[in-house]
Amino acid sequence: MLKVAILDDYQNVSQEFVDLKKLSGKYEFKIFSEPFLDEAEAIEQLADFEALLIMRERTPITKNLIDNLNKLKFIITSGSRNKAIDLEAAKKRKITVCGTEINFNPTSELTWALILGLAKNLKTEIDNMYQGYWQTTVGFELKGKILGLIGLGRVGSQVAKIGKAFGMEVMAWSENLDLNKCKELDVLPCGKEDLIKHSDFLSIHVQGGERYKDCITLKELDQMKKTAFLINTSRGPIVNEDDLIIALSTNVILGAGLDVYEKEPLPENNKLRFLPNALLTPHIGYVTAENYSIFYTQMIEDLEACVAGKPIRELK
Repeated sequence: MLKVAILDDYQNVSQEFVDLKKLSGKYEFKIFSEPFLDEAEAIEQLADFEALLIMRERTPITKNLIDNLNKLKFIITSGSRNKAIDLEAAKKRKITVCGTEINFNPTSELTWALILGLAKNLKTEIDNMYQGYWQTTVGFELKGKILGLIGLGRVGSQVAKIGKAFGMEVMAWSENLDLNKCKELDVLPCGKEDLIKHSDFLSIHVQGGERYKDCITLKELDQMKKTAFLINTSRGPIVNEDDLIIALSTNVILGAGLDVYEKEPLPENNKLRFLPNALLTPHIGYVTAENYSIFYTQMIEDLEACVAGKPIRELK
């Protein structure tokens, strides 16, 4: 039987979305619900597996990991791309890599949960209610405020439409900004510096990778309004985390809403956890029942196709 590892099933729910028992005659599954301590532990734990079913960008599938898993034949990831997989290393080892479809609307929905949470001081006021207190803060209206978007792709466009529905002015910048899309969505295209200086809410919606790594540092944070909020539901390294901690600790900006981090899961002692003006969620932007149903169903479809010698949804 083919030995298959299901990685990073944090909520231990994979079997709620696919019936592994029906496949028990063909495959031997093992579910890993906890992240590995380090790459050495991953290599040790995964040495005997021929296929990995992974959740995008949780466990890094590096060249070193791939080169040390001698039995590995197939890597199947949720999502249509995964920058945490070294595709070149997999190709050299003749390991087939496949993906799945993904809904992008959950990330834009979470973006607005964070924006609204920051504007209405929900973190403080919800805590007040549980501690027996009443109102202690004054929130902000969104109408008339400036929403700045770094990126106007699939997620950024959805965020822009909702911003317009709230009566916000929407501006956007990216290195490959589509001016036709700006016109279509009634979004003002601008330079990075103008976007940062004028936004009341600055929200990030570009892909990870070297192009946008450290796109937001203390230099950019210093240019923002003192009353501005930063929202990141894209990738942690786009914002320099140490600089953001300094900015939040010294009130350079009013607050931040974050779903992604430099290191995930976020370490227990990370300073972000102790800042009252940081609204944090544990990378749940794509974590929905609808997406998980797509992921796990199509992962099994991919696995069956790979075993049959006819891979589908291949990543190259």
